Amino acid sequence: MADLTGRTALVTGAGGGIGAACARALAAQGAKVTVADLDGDRARDVAASIGGEPWEVDLLDVTPLESLDLSVDILVNNAGIQTVSPIEQFPPERFRAMIRLMLEAPFLLVRAALPHMYAQRFGRVINISSVHGLRASPFKVAYVAAKHALEGMSKVVAAEGGPHNVTSNCVNPGYVRTPLVEGQIADQAAVHKISADEVLQTVLLERSAIKRLIEPDDIAELVTWLASDAAGMATGSSWVMDGGWSAQ
Repeated sequence: MADLTGRTALVTGAGGGIGAACARALAAQGAKVTVADLDGDRARDVAASIGGEPWEVDLLDVTPLESLDLSVDILVNNAGIQTVSPIEQFPPERFRAMIRLMLEAPFLLVRAALPHMYAQRFGRVINISSVHGLRASPFKVAYVAAKHALEGMSKVVAAEGGPHNVTSNCVNPGYVRTPLVEGQIADQAAVHKISADEVLQTVLLERSAIKRLIEPDDIAELVTWLASDAAGMATGSSWVMDGGWSAQ
């Protein structure tokens, strides 16, 4: 168990899915969690359930983040979106928006949090990446590009933060049972012209050794360990939890 009593945490995209599971898991170990989400009602509901603080924020609006000062010990960059489309049909503005949300916003949040982390000589930056931060799949050009770049940024944070006892890691899930993945199933069905069940078995889980979707709580347990004192020497790494997807 990770004792996070007295620690403060910020989790983005925490109104549901992986983010909500991480917020609950961190709070269960004693952290005071700020629940950040575009949907203010969902952020408030999750925050109320864990004794945390809600933060209704549009991370696509990055300009206000440039002057942000974050006094948090644990930063979990989780917010993300997906679009499934062939490159020649991919809307350029959607590509830019996905890079902004999943790379520029995490950079600015890390930038805002590091002074506090450095001053207290403790910090945990945990970036929810993806197996697609290490591998590519067709029709996901913006998502794969953003996650690959996030992996590189995380390693730079690890290199700079190490002397200050600040760690930085990526968590790399395969397909997790979230609304984002459920939306992907519908999109993939349209692209491949097959049923949703066929997408799950022949597209999403086809390369997985364990033929089931990952649960958000599985990811939250790993995030909670990475946030703990026990993970003080775990930094600059990509922690893959993909049911064996990338092993084959």
